[in-house]
Amino acid sequence: MSIFELLYPKLYVPSLFDINVNDLYKAGIRGILFDLDNTIIPRNADVFSTEVSSWLKEIRNSNFKACIISNNNAKRVFKLAGELDLPAICYAVKPRRKPFRQALKLLGTYPEQTAVVGDQVFTDILGGNRLGMFTILVAPMNGKEFWATRLISRQLEKLVLNLFKKQPIYTEYQHK
Repeated sequence: MSIFELLYPKLYVPSLFDINVNDLYKAGIRGILFDLDNTIIPRNADVFSTEVSSWLKEIRNSNFKACIISNNNAKRVFKLAGELDLPAICYAVKPRRKPFRQALKLLGTYPEQTAVVGDQVFTDILGGNRLGMFTILVAPMNGKEFWATRLISRQLEKLVLNLFKKQPIYTEYQHK
């Protein structure tokens, strides 16, 4: 697999709410790993929006297993995950394989049955693709970002996303 293929998401959507979970389920996805900051909650927020909270509860009521996987600290991650009664992995150091494998074990799913939803190419998408998961890149939520993300990752991502724009996002999952 080329580095480009490792960085290329299977699906790119403007928002979490643009993910068609019925299509994911039809495609055999049974578990979803969610990045935390700027994917399901702004980095500077301490409470989930009502819309995100409801959407995540709907996911769990639709026979999906869900888990939060975050590079953030235990205090923040477990507090927020606890509000939604979700298992979580903190200090993940994504894109390392180990935290993704830990999350799979928590959910009891295989990589090919699991989607990764995140806002960063070099952590969430690269990490999920390295294990053969279905990767979904969402546009980051508005809010303050970690300084290294803003200065380094987002600049590199702009280059990669410009390459993506030249090709359609390939996916077996087609939003119809």
